[in-house]
Amino acid sequence: MPDSAPRLSTLLATAANTQPLNSGDPAVIVLGAPESARVALLGSSNRRTFIARASTLSLALPAMGALGACSPGRKGELADTAKAASGTAPLGTLNSNSKLDSAVVTDEHTMAAATLDSVNASQVAFHRYDPALPPLAAGGTVRLNWRAQAAPVRISPDVVVAAWTFEGDIPGPIVHVREGDTVEFTLTNEDAVPHSMDFHAAQIDPKVAFRSVAKGQSVSFTFKPRFAGAFMYHCGTAPVLMHIGSGMYGAIIVSPRAPLPAAKEFVLVQSEFYLAPAAGGTRQFDYKKMLGTQPDYMAFNGRPNQYIAQPIRVKVGDRVRFWVVNCGPTHPCHFHVVGEQFDTMYLGAPPGTPIRGVQTWDVPAGGGMVFELQCDVPGEFPFVNHGFGHAQKGAIGFLVVEE
Repeated sequence: MPDSAPRLSTLLATAANTQPLNSGDPAVIVLGAPESARVALLGSSNRRTFIARASTLSLALPAMGALGACSPGRKGELADTAKAASGTAPLGTLNSNSKLDSAVVTDEHTMAAATLDSVNASQVAFHRYDPALPPLAAGGTVRLNWRAQAAPVRISPDVVVAAWTFEGDIPGPIVHVREGDTVEFTLTNEDAVPHSMDFHAAQIDPKVAFRSVAKGQSVSFTFKPRFAGAFMYHCGTAPVLMHIGSGMYGAIIVSPRAPLPAAKEFVLVQSEFYLAPAAGGTRQFDYKKMLGTQPDYMAFNGRPNQYIAQPIRVKVGDRVRFWVVNCGPTHPCHFHVVGEQFDTMYLGAPPGTPIRGVQTWDVPAGGGMVFELQCDVPGEFPFVNHGFGHAQKGAIGFLVVEE
């Protein structure tokens, strides 16, 4: 082990003196990766190449600190890593991690993630994301065969985004299962960049189940949700911020074995949009903005303000249950319904953790909670992120209670 850790200034000087593989390409240092892995990124000539190489490296590298290469026994391992990065050796199956989120990159590489070779934005239709909780499947086993895809998604009448998706939409499909059901899941990657799946409702070895797969490959695993509640799922491939921020997230709702009181049930997935200026009618996601945590839009179920133009409608006397999942990637959701109170809120697994008489409660990024109210009064009731800077950006809708 060396007496002292390498200084960042030394690494920057090394990068400055390194001849890129293509003239005009800036050097890139990835903190937390060994030198052989950093060199593999130096020749990235465009955003897609950089992202693909960084994601590919995340398949081969375990979580490590900046000094992870200090051990004398690491030389053979680093050689194997370099071969994997260059395509001359098979990739490992270690789980991705978010270490690459701290990568030092230049402006050329801060535009995100998904790019689409040929998109006519005017042909991409807008559709309201149905917030209704889908019915439970019979039989106790749920089989999901999903695709990871790059796809254009219209999030408002005048905004089309180039997204990474599960099953072609933002958010991905709502999954509804019972506590203790068996979920058999397969993800097939149809995108050029590696992707993966992380279910927050699962207790499973993430190195095996949540591993990244390259284009044309699949990963399959089975789990049984142990607790009821509102859970997030998302792509866990590094950098995780980029993959979640570019559209790869959704909700899995786990109902308790003993049914909750009858209600009109809706799922709200809050998320943030960090976008570059439009090019050819389509806006890419912007990774630099994601790191800056100042979103252009906020939304419930992937479309800012969609439930203002097309509200959620119920009747007087209905009990309403909101399963709220905050997919972030960064900000909390201060959930509130204007003109109402939640007579019951479940902080953890329902029905065992009720809290009565709640006005507003924070749902953290990566978390989920269950909110219930009795609709005794007709009217239009805004449901909002009560952090109104975020409501103003689109995290707002109307619950219309009709006679």
